Amino acid sequence: MPMKLNRWMGSGKMLAAILIFAALSFTARAAEVTALELIKEGNRHVGEDSKDKVTQIRSEKSVGGLVPTIWFVVFYDADARMKATEVKFGGGKKMDVVRPFRLFERATGFQPMERAKLKIDSDEALKIALKEPLLEKLKLTNSKMVLEKGEDTRPVWKVTLWAEKAREPSKTVDIGTIVILAEDGRVLDRFLNINRID
Repeated sequence: MPMKLNRWMGSGKMLAAILIFAALSFTARAAEVTALELIKEGNRHVGEDSKDKVTQIRSEKSVGGLVPTIWFVVFYDADARMKATEVKFGGGKKMDVVRPFRLFERATGFQPMERAKLKIDSDEALKIALKEPLLEKLKLTNSKMVLEKGEDTRPVWKVTLWAEKAREPSKTVDIGTIVILAEDGRVLDRFLNINRID
């Protein structure tokens, strides 16, 4: 094989390898986007007066692991009928923007959380929840997370977890929720029922 052709093929393989690695790295980063990082992305899809005025961030139940990939960031929107604009994300990418019907929040004031108090991100909150001693011997499978104002108006993470059933590993069960203060990561409450795995 001529030397020039050999070099060209070698550099072609190198370029292909670099492109594949870049694509995989981008996909991994997109899947690992945290809830607080999505606020910045969500700001691009709401009005100027709604930017950073987040009233709730919540995920769908995770699939294929403990880290959720579908998130909803709800912004306070004074121009919306129910004072909310919701941006849905999948794998870090915007999927939808809607103005949901949220009567309960409207009735209770529906004021945004203080951005400066949101110091614990979703990945940190999940790690804190997983350190709970009661969970050590369980095979955890899924999580669902909500960041919103707690009873005393401080922002809290509510991390709900699922685990495999002891006698039927193909089935999972909701074992409860751990409440974590978003300001400093303190666990405020535990509503766990690990007996449900039996």
